[in-house]
Amino acid sequence: MTPLKMKALQPLMRKVMEEYIAFNRVLGLKVESFDPQAPKLRFDMRPDLVGNPTRQILHGGVISATLDVAGGFVIMLNLVAAMDSVPTSFPNMGTIDLRVDYLRPGRGKYFVATARIVRKGSRIAVTHMELHNDAGELIATGAAAYLVG
Repeated sequence: MTPLKMKALQPLMRKVMEEYIAFNRVLGLKVESFDPQAPKLRFDMRPDLVGNPTRQILHGGVISATLDVAGGFVIMLNLVAAMDSVPTSFPNMGTIDLRVDYLRPGRGKYFVATARIVRKGSRIAVTHMELHNDAGELIATGAAAYLVG
């Protein structure tokens, strides 16, 4: 797909990621970059995302869910970019394996998740993901495998 067609699809992909997927709305995820090599999703810290009220840090489930969404997003962008024409629907994907390494407490005003594809086969795609806070500190990393198609 041409870069111009990909750019034209961005409003629809943003709507899908930010509005149509209800859980992404709960997390408050916003698309910050559509770069197919390293897209970015951002969300702000909110009291309802806190897992430890004493320490005021992100819940581990918020971190893992965000990394999982980022992994799926990079695959979606790459699949759409490889299409010859504008898609009428987005590809089906499902997480088949997810590993998260929690490196630092989830403190910050906002967080940015990035992802890249490690390998994409005909049915399985593998990604690596990272979550940074507003100070640029690496909070967590993830690796995931997805069934595609």
